[in-house]
Amino acid sequence: MDMVPDEKTAWIRNPEITRRSIAMALASGYAVAGFSAEADPIHTDEAGLAAAMVEIPTADRKIPAYLARPAGGGKHAVVLVNSEIFGLHEWVKDICRRLAKAGYVALAPDLFVRAGDPSKTTDMGAVMKIVQATPEAQVLGDTTASLKYLRAQAFSDMNRLGVTGFCWGGGATWRDCETFGEFKAGVAWYGPLKPGPYPRTAPLEAVKDLKCPVLGLYGGQDRGISQADVEAMRAAAKADGKTVDIVVYPDAQHGFLADYRPSYNAAAGADGWKRMLAWFAQHGVA
Repeated sequence: MDMVPDEKTAWIRNPEITRRSIAMALASGYAVAGFSAEADPIHTDEAGLAAAMVEIPTADRKIPAYLARPAGGGKHAVVLVNSEIFGLHEWVKDICRRLAKAGYVALAPDLFVRAGDPSKTTDMGAVMKIVQATPEAQVLGDTTASLKYLRAQAFSDMNRLGVTGFCWGGGATWRDCETFGEFKAGVAWYGPLKPGPYPRTAPLEAVKDLKCPVLGLYGGQDRGISQADVEAMRAAAKADGKTVDIVVYPDAQHGFLADYRPSYNAAAGADGWKRMLAWFAQHGVA
């Protein structure tokens, strides 16, 4: 369960978490299990954007998703956003708005909706039950439905399609790039590389199936994803002739882009964001 240790203890390790800060997190729409009482989360406004919740038809039901894009006409490059273990909360929506400000159509589907809302609890046992009740086949099916939805939108240029994700969603990003031929590039932020609650299929074991270039962004102080795993992924990608670049920030923890959490590392996060945009541009997603 590569992504769990830092996620599990994020709020326990911060003694400043109080009922008041939990209430603040809930009121603001952030994941309470990871919220820091000292956090000053980045908020990206909607000026120049069209941003709203939408519904995506899937095989068994409609699922909610957050969509942000540049306002006005024309087609734009597309990025599918896979959430953290905490689901579709305010930080993930803000990530979509940041991407939209950079000129992208960004869509973040709620891939946990059938099992619950992991953003509303500090009980990591409850969060993990939701994750474990969300099988890989279902996630990939919802991803297929999300791509179909995007394909039908007049503002989406699906010839310029990328994917990114964080923690749980970083693992999902590796699996998306190993599964779907539509993606031109992926950026996996501190995603697990071995089997766990998700992905059930380890990205490390399926690297031979990669269908597009992937940039991996990892923290050297991540207690859930070992440097041995990172080196193994590098070696496997090289052996299979895959275009994979993995950057490790020596002083960064798991979740270093999440500015609402104690693990936030502003320098590593800013550098990783620049690298992500450059990776997308280099590989035709811009």
